[in-house]
Amino acid sequence: MTDPAPEPQPDDPSEDLVSALEVIEDQPLAQRADGYAALHDELARRLDAGGPP
Repeated sequence: MTDPAPEPQPDDPSEDLVSALEVIEDQPLAQRADGYAALHDELARRLDAGGPP
């Protein structure tokens, strides 16, 4: 029997990303591009600053 995947921690950056993607995906198609562009800009800013994604 395999062990279940570990529970993500509340401050896990991947959970923030998943949440942001879920919000974007729930928007009407015409608004998704703006959401993805804003997410891209935020992730690029964090990467340039050397912080977590």
